[in-house]
Amino acid sequence: VQLVESGGGLVQPGGSLRLSCAASGSIYSINLMGWYRQAPGKERELVATITRDGKTSYEDSVKGRFTISRDNAKKMVSLQMEKLKPEDTAVYYCNADVQDFTSRIYNYWGQGTQVTVSS
Repeated sequence: VQLVESGGGLVQPGGSLRLSCAASGSIYSINLMGWYRQAPGKERELVATITRDGKTSYEDSVKGRFTISRDNAKKMVSLQMEKLKPEDTAVYYCNADVQDFTSRIYNYWGQGTQVTVSS
């Protein structure tokens, strides 16, 4: 199973970016999906999660600015980021709990995509 992120880049403060993550491989279903981020010198932190039936949760600092969504048919999760701040600068990672055809569940990470918010 592979998770491949796209959509990172450089944006000015107040701007927007949309991150996407596509899962591929031996996948029966995908349960919880989420986005994490890691800034230089800091630990990786949870940004947002979404269940298979669409229930979402967010880290306090991104509430009202970020929106997580998923497309189960396409095995994708996205993160729409608005009103970006310099403190949002980090490498963003996609994460997913994947059930294979033996009913086992494994946790996978994407390779990360850099988001830089700077003027």
